[in-house]
Amino acid sequence: MELERAALGLKLLGDKTRLTIVAVLKQRECCVCEFQEIFDMSQPSISQHLRKLKDSGIVNEARKGQWVYYSLNQQSDLFELVNDILKHAPDQTEKIYQIEKSNPTLRCGC
Repeated sequence: MELERAALGLKLLGDKTRLTIVAVLKQRECCVCEFQEIFDMSQPSISQHLRKLKDSGIVNEARKGQWVYYSLNQQSDLFELVNDILKHAPDQTEKIYQIEKSNPTLRCGC
């Protein structure tokens, strides 16, 4: 990995929201509306963070019906760096529970 790519990855993960998004995605895929359950911000703001992560290759997006789901890109050249950083990030199980509690039956019927 080039130093410039590593710097980009570190810059992107230097943002608390993006670091939290990536930490959640390490445990499960999510759509934008599920992230709205854990962040006090608008859908367009969350989408902007996800777009930056997607453009860098850190996350993937996949359309399932009318919903777009995001997941951690394990094929990215930044994956090892991201994974190493996440070893030092707090566990996000509580946030995942918050997502699942708010929408227990429909996997994104927002």
